[in-house]
Amino acid sequence: MTENDLNLTVSKNRARIRWIAKTGILSAVAIALMYLEMSLPLMPAFLKFDFSEIAVLLGSFAMGPLTGILIELIKNLAHLPASGTMYVGELANFVVGVLFVGTAGWIYQRHKTRSRAYLAMAAGTLAMTVGASLINYFLMIPFYVSAMGFPMEAIINMTHKAGNLMVSDLKSLILWVFVPFNLFKGIIVSFIVGLVYKRVSPLLHR
Repeated sequence: MTENDLNLTVSKNRARIRWIAKTGILSAVAIALMYLEMSLPLMPAFLKFDFSEIAVLLGSFAMGPLTGILIELIKNLAHLPASGTMYVGELANFVVGVLFVGTAGWIYQRHKTRSRAYLAMAAGTLAMTVGASLINYFLMIPFYVSAMGFPMEAIINMTHKAGNLMVSDLKSLILWVFVPFNLFKGIIVSFIVGLVYKRVSPLLHR
């Protein structure tokens, strides 16, 4: 092995170690933020909001969409012990999160500018909202109703109890709960990432 080959190997190993360290730190932040979930006004109690996608999106922007997807997987695996949905909620959170950070990260990686970042986050928010609506309409809600014996009437009553009287069936649940919830989540996460990314970017690119 020549000196150049040795230097290249050392450089690759250092880069790999830095990637592992940054992925681990962002995963830990995402896990902590996911456990700090909260209810939102007009949203049923089973639908919780958290800020964990901030760390995931930062990772996707700084290290690529595949790293963002890996962080998304790690944080949902770490949340399994606290699952109140027989792990189905974590699966849905992972899929929807992948649509958000994967789409945003893929678009941003093509051309890294501020305007491109905003376009990427808008596209990610749209992908997350559409994906969450389809997943809940065709999979999640039917699963709870049929497999877990949780009647649609109970879900509607939970929504009414939260003050949202627009819901009367599955379609209106998607339209007046899941669509605004995911739009709100995407907008808030995108706004915060837009504020902090340039400040933390030098640390993430070391």
